[in-house]
Amino acid sequence: MTTRTRLWLAFGLTVASTAALVALVGFRPTTHPSEAARIGVVRSSDEMEATLASPGPVRVETIVGADWEVDRSGLVNLSHPEAKRAGLEDGPEPIHIYLHVLRHPTRGTFLVDTGVERALRDDPEQAAIRGMVASFMGVEKMKVSTDTASFVAQEKGAIAGVFLTHLHLDHVSGMPDVPKAATVFTGPGEAAARGALNVFVQGSTDRALAGHPPLAELPFAADPSGRFAGVLDLFGDQSVFAIWVPGHTPGSVAYLARTPTGPVLFVGDTCHTAWGWQHGVEPGTFTADHARNATSLAALRALAERHPAMTVRLGHQELAARD
Repeated sequence: MTTRTRLWLAFGLTVASTAALVALVGFRPTTHPSEAARIGVVRSSDEMEATLASPGPVRVETIVGADWEVDRSGLVNLSHPEAKRAGLEDGPEPIHIYLHVLRHPTRGTFLVDTGVERALRDDPEQAAIRGMVASFMGVEKMKVSTDTASFVAQEKGAIAGVFLTHLHLDHVSGMPDVPKAATVFTGPGEAAARGALNVFVQGSTDRALAGHPPLAELPFAADPSGRFAGVLDLFGDQSVFAIWVPGHTPGSVAYLARTPTGPVLFVGDTCHTAWGWQHGVEPGTFTADHARNATSLAALRALAERHPAMTVRLGHQELAARD
């Protein structure tokens, strides 16, 4: 058992002792306000997939904000039969913190997740993630390469919005560096979901979102084709789709962009690692609902299999290009 795992176990005991309080008070990941998003046309997954053979107008870029390492038991369900057959054991696993960029020819520039706040490296006592939470997350192991403030400063145009895959701290860390005029989109119920860990992380998430407009909750409806929980055509032109993939968190969202060279799928933390994607194994202790996460992961993998030209961007590792 790693030292970090022992710390998390001790943290878990503290969390368990507060469970009754959580049930009474109802801690959410953030107290930041939410409202219904004024964006998106409901589509079926069949309608979405019918567009994927044709090139699209969106240009994408993926930036590594930081290199990091965390416990493998959080990233991969080590109790899964596939993990046991492979002999996977707990230990430090190298990962990345990503900032993805979508450039739409008429709608502007959007981010998928937010990279790493500059203060996390340069002024950690003033960063949104600080104190006990930063210690338990092991942020001292992060090696920041491109902070979000540097990326924003180099952009010639405004950042129109942020499409969050979910509200975990390693995905909202860069929010303090995002211009305050940008609309921030989340999945259904993401900001309202209750959980014991939210007692500890709510303050950090609130600081990350401070000064930004209310979270815009994407208006999903049930997928008529039945493959996903829901599909939205975000701009109404079939260039970028949001796919509701609950499990890792209740409001987890994957995004699919049609680019000149083919579709690009951003799965968020429905799958953290290359091994997990290749073997169909959902995340471990970092995920909220293993059964729903496994269902969502299977649906995304099946989507990629049906469209071999699709590029897949995972939550925290690079997936080798298919032959």
